[in-house]
Amino acid sequence: MISSDSPSRAASPRTRLRGQSTAEIIHRVLREDILSLKLKPGEALSEKRLGEQFGVSRTPVREAVLRLSDEKLVDVFPQSGTYVSRIPLQAVKEANIIRKALEEAAIRHAAAAATPDGLEAVRDALALQRRHRRAQDAAGFHAADEAFHAAIADLAGLPGLWAVVRQAKMQVDRCRMMTLPEPGRMDQVIAEHEAILDALAARDAAKAAACLDTHLSRVLIDADALSQLHPDFFLVSGTHP
Repeated sequence: MISSDSPSRAASPRTRLRGQSTAEIIHRVLREDILSLKLKPGEALSEKRLGEQFGVSRTPVREAVLRLSDEKLVDVFPQSGTYVSRIPLQAVKEANIIRKALEEAAIRHAAAAATPDGLEAVRDALALQRRHRRAQDAAGFHAADEAFHAAIADLAGLPGLWAVVRQAKMQVDRCRMMTLPEPGRMDQVIAEHEAILDALAARDAAKAAACLDTHLSRVLIDADALSQLHPDFFLVSGTHP
């Protein structure tokens, strides 16, 4: 469990963004903690303790937990407690199929629309990744990675597509956060992004799609390897946490 002085708790209900309910703030913070692995797969969650950490009653906490349960990020067992969901390998594979299909469509449109000015946001995201790589900042690197792919969807004129991809790939993100600290991994991601950017700049849709496929296919290899290294973090059957 994250301690009450964790930076993620700074986004308390008392400082909520306009229009967001207490439950929405708690959901957002817990969701970010789960996807970033600050809350580990299989970790027990106490609604009472979360209420104390956020300074609220258990009602909004319960609402946030139920929403996380709907998103398959939390498992609620009435007789034994609430746990951060382990990563289901099948869901990772399904999410990657969805992501590949949608992002390949986007990158082909982006290649057709690519101009030096249009590619500026993609280049900026890649430059930001390089800075986070030098600082060995995995969280910042991942955020810049998201910006890179979002910029391609924007260039394609399909910004809503990235919102769908983000929702579909939550379990994939947890795998990604496990791999980024590995030696050479950030350099590998940057090299793959550079190849994608070069293909976009050349307006070569086929090559851009092929580079993207190579980039995204690595996730499945990683997930299988990670499930062997960290079996307690993954779900390969319907077993209890």
